[in-house]
Amino acid sequence: MDRRTLIKGLGALVSAGALPLSPLAMGTGLQPVSGSSPRTFSYAWLKGRARALAAEAYVSHKNELPQSLKTISWDDYQAIAFRPDRALWRDDDTAFQIQLFHLGLYFQQPVKIHEVIDGEATELAYRQDLFRYNGDQPLGDLPEDLGYAGFRIHYHNNFALDLAAFLGASYFRAVGAEMQYGLSARGLAIDTGMNREEEFPRFSEFWLEKPAPGSQLLRVWALLDSPSTTGAYAFVLDPGRNMVMDVDVALYPRTEITRAGIAPLTSMYQVGENDDRMGYDWRPEIHDSDGLAIRNGNGEWLWRPLVNPVNLRFNTFQDNNPVGFGLLQRDRDFDHYQDDGVFYDRRPSLWVEPRGDWGRGSVDLVEIPTVDETFDNIVAFWHPQEPLLPGREYLYSYRLHWGEQAPLQPYELATVQATRTGLGGVVGQERTYFSWRFAVDFAGGALEMLAKDAEVETVITVSRGDVEITSARPLSAIDGYRAMFDLVPDDSTEPVNIRLYLRLGGEPLTETWLYQYTPPPVAERQIY
Repeated sequence: MDRRTLIKGLGALVSAGALPLSPLAMGTGLQPVSGSSPRTFSYAWLKGRARALAAEAYVSHKNELPQSLKTISWDDYQAIAFRPDRALWRDDDTAFQIQLFHLGLYFQQPVKIHEVIDGEATELAYRQDLFRYNGDQPLGDLPEDLGYAGFRIHYHNNFALDLAAFLGASYFRAVGAEMQYGLSARGLAIDTGMNREEEFPRFSEFWLEKPAPGSQLLRVWALLDSPSTTGAYAFVLDPGRNMVMDVDVALYPRTEITRAGIAPLTSMYQVGENDDRMGYDWRPEIHDSDGLAIRNGNGEWLWRPLVNPVNLRFNTFQDNNPVGFGLLQRDRDFDHYQDDGVFYDRRPSLWVEPRGDWGRGSVDLVEIPTVDETFDNIVAFWHPQEPLLPGREYLYSYRLHWGEQAPLQPYELATVQATRTGLGGVVGQERTYFSWRFAVDFAGGALEMLAKDAEVETVITVSRGDVEITSARPLSAIDGYRAMFDLVPDDSTEPVNIRLYLRLGGEPLTETWLYQYTPPPVAERQIY
């Protein structure tokens, strides 16, 4: 398991087979909590429980973990591994198996996990002998009611690799056919990117329904809890070339939430072809996602390349009933990454498909400076225009698509293939003022069908400054077009917002490329 995977809090792939057996007695697998009996369970019951909990004060469980787990080292935590032969449903005729994560290190609040069979739920008891441990630090006798940190799901086509994992706060992630983890999703974001401390709601309980024989669907429910809200979540997981998750959400705020993030996505962008500010690594590019895609309520396709900014950036894209949005990894060329360990070229994209009327609001993008790849620094989510108020119920439904390709593509339009930037001006001519060059490559749609002399027009708007040396010309290497221009900024160092697309005869040929460029201070604008 690479260090970044666990730091990010999801999908830890601890190698259980390499660890020796625990000296503890062999058990018989996952069992109900002692003295408990099954109770009727349904999503309606869960929503009722979440609503009732919202009327009570929030209770934190941060300080309940035994000291041996609070202070456990990185290496010793990695040495705790669930025994695969004790997986839930291992000996049953189902397409799925469940393994559990142990508490400790970054995961210090207990999670209760229940099994649901025929509408009856039973809590699974913590048992220390379900785990193998060969670490140096003694763990001692851990309490019987310790609980778990989360769980991961294995699928019958490959029980050695994770299909999905729920671990840490309300984080979860999944894989498509590439079987490669990448970006994460969350149940809810609160105050992300604001000038106040971010709140991280957590899934405090899960219910896992045992699939019927032959079923390829897995149903999971979760109870969300935080100082500001409670919530009930229903997931239906449908594996395939894309992993599809149907998500239903019911939120019950305890307090007014002015900055709520619905269907939040979390990713990492350190270095890319358009931003090499942190380009000191031997690998050319390092990122889980390279852009934010939006299909807005007016039917316009937008593409915003990601950056690793010098200072925190917060961008908002106003909309009414969005068709969809997502953080995508469009660049699939191994040569652009040269990483044969974590394979950034295989990282999944994640597309959010809203279902029902989401009303007015915005897709918000937060980009946070990062010095290395171990920290997620990109967040995108839907922000409702109106605040969420206590005493009310807020319902959201959406579908998540995890995989190489987003399910919704602008097939009639060309899409951005690459964004590159650098010093502007004309090679061989003396530069007398500062300008910054942008080169945007488009492919797909009708571009490869155009005659070489087609009068393709570059449509550019900027919020400040002047545009010069504009061109759009065929690029045979990708059967597309390259749009180029120089931006001459004014003396301000405030960000410049840029929009660009190609058109022919008044009709758009491409999606709309969006960018935010921050000019350097005037004293630092070298023209060479």
